[in-house]
Amino acid sequence: MTDVQQWHLYMIRCHGGELYTGVTTDVARRFKEHQLGGAKAAKYLRGRGPLQLVYQELIGDKGTAHQREWQVKQLTRAQKLQLIAKKAQGSY
Repeated sequence: MTDVQQWHLYMIRCHGGELYTGVTTDVARRFKEHQLGGAKAAKYLRGRGPLQLVYQELIGDKGTAHQREWQVKQLTRAQKLQLIAKKAQGSY
């Protein structure tokens, strides 16, 4: 039996209010990498701090996570903010 990693979608709000979307198997580790701004951080996020983790969603397998990431990246800013608000209210 193999240990299947669980993938998550996450969104980060930058200092200027921009929203960054990504996927990972470890949200806390990945967010820390982004905050540190080192070689493993997304280039887009470097120098855009302070960063705030505003959304995360358990997806499952890697393929589905990448599909969901693409779907979320197609949303308008207003739709992304609605998604964040629904999750914060616990209605997602």
